[in-house]
Amino acid sequence: MKIKEIIEKLELKALAGQGNLDADITGGYTSDLLSDVIANSKEGNLWITLQIHQNIIAVARLKDLAGIIVVNNREPDEDTLKKANEENVPVLCSQEMAFEISGKLYELLKA
Repeated sequence: MKIKEIIEKLELKALAGQGNLDADITGGYTSDLLSDVIANSKEGNLWITLQIHQNIIAVARLKDLAGIIVVNNREPDEDTLKKANEENVPVLCSQEMAFEISGKLYELLKA
């Protein structure tokens, strides 16, 4: 499944990285600890987090993640979104909690 399909089905808002919405999703990973994401996420995963600082973009690039879903209706600041656009990392926003969006993403990807 592609990121643009996930955006539509989960009613997400694309905040950055719109040039890379055709990327295929291999799975999802939910965590707010950067070290945990570095250690355990897989290439092509969509990362679900409430973190909004610039380091999330660096972690996403390091692990070749497909993108980031920021939960709880939080939005990264301009500098973080600028970095995401420079690195072509899709940053998406959800008003839902991590638990809810993780379950919905799981259901979409297992079908």
